[in-house]
Amino acid sequence: MSGTEIRHIVFDIGRVLIHYDPQIPYRRLIPDAAARDWFLANVCTHDWNLEQDRGRGWEEAEALLIGEFPAHEEHIRAFRRHWHEMVAPAYTDSVAILEALVEEGRDVTMLTNFAADTFREARRLYPFLNISRGITVSGEIGLIKPDIAIYERHAGTFGLDPARTLFIDDSPANVEGARQAGWNAVRFTDAATLGRDLAAHGIEV
Repeated sequence: MSGTEIRHIVFDIGRVLIHYDPQIPYRRLIPDAAARDWFLANVCTHDWNLEQDRGRGWEEAEALLIGEFPAHEEHIRAFRRHWHEMVAPAYTDSVAILEALVEEGRDVTMLTNFAADTFREARRLYPFLNISRGITVSGEIGLIKPDIAIYERHAGTFGLDPARTLFIDDSPANVEGARQAGWNAVRFTDAATLGRDLAAHGIEV
C-alpha cells in the first residue's frame, strides 16, 4: 500500500475507458492492408491527429493534407467523417470501476488528449464521460500530455494536491509526465490490473 493517502483520482479516456483505433473504418474504406497502413503512416498520421488534440481545427487539418496529397482527399476527409467508428466500444470493465469510484464519493476527474469537437461528440456517445467532477480536454486549452503544464493546469483548475493524486493512463510517456508533475501515476493495461493498482494505493472498488 502507498504511504500517502490518495484523495484525487484522475482518469485518461482513450484506451482506458473507450477504445481508439483509426484502422477500424479504414479497413472498409481501404481494403488493401498495405495501402491502408501506408495511408495511416504517411497521410493521416498519429502526429497529424495529435495537432487536433492540441487545438487545431479539422478544416485546417484537412486542407493541409489535401494540399499535400490531393489524390487522397476522399480518404483524408473520411477520418473526421468516420471518427465515431474509431472510438467503439467502451471498455465496460474499466467504466464499471470509474462508476464505482464516483458512486463511493471519491473525487474523480478526467484529463485527456482529445480534439474539442470530437470530445463533445464522445460525451454524447458515452454518458459516463459526464459523471466525474470535471474534465480537462487538451484541444480546449492548447496543451497536451505529457507536457507538465497540462497536469499543473488540471491540478490548479480542480484544486488537486499533486502528492495525493493518482493518475491512470495507458501511455508510458503520459504516466511519466504525471510523475514529473508530482502526481502518483499507474499505467493502464486492463481493468483487473487497475483494480490491483488502486488497492495498492488504499482504494478498494
